[in-house]
Amino acid sequence: MSKPRLNIGIVGYGFMGRTHSNAFRRVPNFFDVPYAPVLKAVCGRNRVRADAFQQTWGYESVETDWRRLVERKDIDVIDIASPNDTHAEVAIAAAQAGKTILCEKPLGRNGAESNAIVEAAEKASVPNMVWYNYRRVPAVTLAKELVREDRLGRIFHYRAKFLQDWTISKDLPQGGEGLWRLDVQVAGSGVTGDLLAHCIDTAMWLNGSIDSVAAVTETFIKERKHNLTGEIEKVGIDDASAFLARFANGSLGNFEATRYARGHKALYTLEINGENASIIWDLHDLHRLQYFDHRDERRLRGWRSIHITDGDHPYMKHWWVPGLQIGYEHTFVHQAADFLCGLANANVPAPSFRDAMATDYVTDAILAAAKNDNWQKVNSAR
Repeated sequence: MSKPRLNIGIVGYGFMGRTHSNAFRRVPNFFDVPYAPVLKAVCGRNRVRADAFQQTWGYESVETDWRRLVERKDIDVIDIASPNDTHAEVAIAAAQAGKTILCEKPLGRNGAESNAIVEAAEKASVPNMVWYNYRRVPAVTLAKELVREDRLGRIFHYRAKFLQDWTISKDLPQGGEGLWRLDVQVAGSGVTGDLLAHCIDTAMWLNGSIDSVAAVTETFIKERKHNLTGEIEKVGIDDASAFLARFANGSLGNFEATRYARGHKALYTLEINGENASIIWDLHDLHRLQYFDHRDERRLRGWRSIHITDGDHPYMKHWWVPGLQIGYEHTFVHQAADFLCGLANANVPAPSFRDAMATDYVTDAILAAAKNDNWQKVNSAR
């Protein structure tokens, strides 16, 4: 018996457009999902690039105006994989058109923009979800299970860092396709909204909400040539950001992100220290979870390296035999599977737009704390 079709219209043909498209293409091959996702249309401003993307990923049609895509009656889901400054306008219009909406992170360039998106989606009662894919790393999902089972006991510390090095050269321009993350008008912020947003989302999923923050940010290269104007312009994004956090459960957080850590392309690590046990995870070794339990027999007590490949580990029964690993792209397949199953049950899984707004409220507080040089309370998203 054939499954009902779910027609996907994606906005954006860059890196994230590829990851989302791959997820929808692969998910029916490995997961028994209730819908058959159909790559119905890709939308991008550059027709040549959009046509090439269509051919590569097998989309049925191409649009160059996202408004036409949103208006199409044959589109069920609008998937926003375009730069940050487009998220609000596209998402609000899609909500008003009654579409189910997926959006790449961050939801908005700031909390106010995210709030407008949330209000539109909730007013229209449309299903919505944000692609915070690191929740779907099997090792991180296992960490969530261990925390939920209270194996760690009372949590004392949460620490995370996300390090890159690709913007160190002073000759690197800002703005335009490929470098919009360096343009504050498009991105909203620098590493705070780009890299730390991932760390914050995962942290609040694992350890609960963040009440207040103290922060410092730095822009090391103050001026760069802008690709669109050709002029030397002030750089408005943060190159590095570090903050301390107080969680609602009383634990302390320590977070750092930078694009100026020479030798690091995407070093994302997290650690949780509890009364009974601790957990460490590293994106570079994403299929492993380091686990220490103080309740183990004393003479055998030590860190365990748990290889996340067995069928009883999260998501892994859908892949290969035990011992064989998966990678970054599979996290998006997992999220697509959870989305499709949740949609059929009228219960789309987290993170919702409102969940993502909570992360944007934290990033707002970080930037405010760094500017004002004091502790900043985080607005509630509930």
